[in-house]
Amino acid sequence: MIFGKYINRYYLKHAPVLLLGLAALLTVDYIQLLIPQLYRLVINGVNLGQVVVNGETLLFTKEVLLQHICLPMIWIVVLMVIGRFLWRICFFGSAVRVAADLRERMFDHSRRLSQQYYQVNKVGNLMSLYTNDLDTIQECFGDGVLMFFDALTLGLLALYKMWTMDVRLTLLALIPALIMFAIGTQMSKVMTRRWEERQEAFSGLSDFAQENFSGIAVIKAFVKEYKELQAFRKLNKENEEINVTYTKIATLLEVLVTLFVESVVCIILGYGGYLVYQGRFNAGQLVEYIGYFEAIVWPIMAVSMLIEKTSRGKASLNRITELLDAPIDVADRPGVADLTDPKGGIEFRHLTFRYPDGEYDVLQDISFTVRRSDVDQAVALLEAHKSSLAFDHIDVDKSVVKVSIVGAGMVDNAGVAAKMFGALYDADINIHMISTSEIKVSVLLDEADANMAVQAIHDKFFGE
Repeated sequence: MIFGKYINRYYLKHAPVLLLGLAALLTVDYIQLLIPQLYRLVINGVNLGQVVVNGETLLFTKEVLLQHICLPMIWIVVLMVIGRFLWRICFFGSAVRVAADLRERMFDHSRRLSQQYYQVNKVGNLMSLYTNDLDTIQECFGDGVLMFFDALTLGLLALYKMWTMDVRLTLLALIPALIMFAIGTQMSKVMTRRWEERQEAFSGLSDFAQENFSGIAVIKAFVKEYKELQAFRKLNKENEEINVTYTKIATLLEVLVTLFVESVVCIILGYGGYLVYQGRFNAGQLVEYIGYFEAIVWPIMAVSMLIEKTSRGKASLNRITELLDAPIDVADRPGVADLTDPKGGIEFRHLTFRYPDGEYDVLQDISFTVRRSDVDQAVALLEAHKSSLAFDHIDVDKSVVKVSIVGAGMVDNAGVAAKMFGALYDADINIHMISTSEIKVSVLLDEADANMAVQAIHDKFFGE
């Protein structure tokens, strides 16, 4: 099982389905441990000619075989099939829904990230997040829940059965388990680190391939095929070595688990055979004990796989968390209302813009206004390019007008602009913005002051 701030919520969200699957799993685990008891009845019936059922000694006849062994076995098989189908639907179905929801959440966050994020994080890395890493999360969520509770429940129940039959034999069988647990804990840390390296190597390889396919025309035009091929071979070799290293560690873990299982079998056969020789066990009880151990073999293997899957899941979740934790540089402030019926014109005042990775300003001190008739179209165009332009929000005011004076010698006569501003000041007219050029001086005013402003400027220049 994997835990993290972006995955924990799904355990609560899918809790009813997971609990139903867990109930089916516990039922299957319980009835599965009834099978070794039937083994004991068969072996004792064949060897001794009689069996003990519910404290009553019965002759081993065809009726006893059918009623107390065959029919219970049929019911056990039917219930196990139904139970296993149910927990597969619950666990694996939830895992698919978790991956789908997480994918949508990642995409929604990705579309709101600024251009700067995509200049730092390559396409190949993002592709691996949406493919390999999400597949790993899905696998770890479904299989992780299954392996954790199955290993815990079946392991403890089988261990209890073994403990009640012979304490000393069970303690001897647990010694390799403790050693395996210590080794597996250390190996899980190494496997997490190696999996992260594996995913990063895959990201680099994917990004290199994507860039080459996108720029194949340029590569051919400059005859760089051989150089790119050599670079790809180098990346491919590094990816191969990292994957081989991880596979070696995973295989070593499987070998250690197999060694543990076989060593416990040797202990059971050796000491269990001694107990049969001493008369403390009969052949049927020894077979029953081995049956319980066979039931615990899967939990032992599950622990091995759980360590591996958890290691991979943690690494993939860390990479996905980095994406979801990436700050959104362009976002509306809290409480900003959507524009429903904007009025006025669009105005840029002293805009300066530089790309996130740029070394100089591509726009410097830009100011302009937009006509009322073009406001809606201009707003739509700007909103469509909000992420690339990296602005915060748009303020629209249609209740303004622009008044200008035009003249060829204006740039050499500083008193012209002062004369215009003085006229507006004397008329008590507020100026929102001033824009100047070589032949024109413009001011932005309230629409209600337009006629009075024109009259005041006219009187100032032509009435004196």
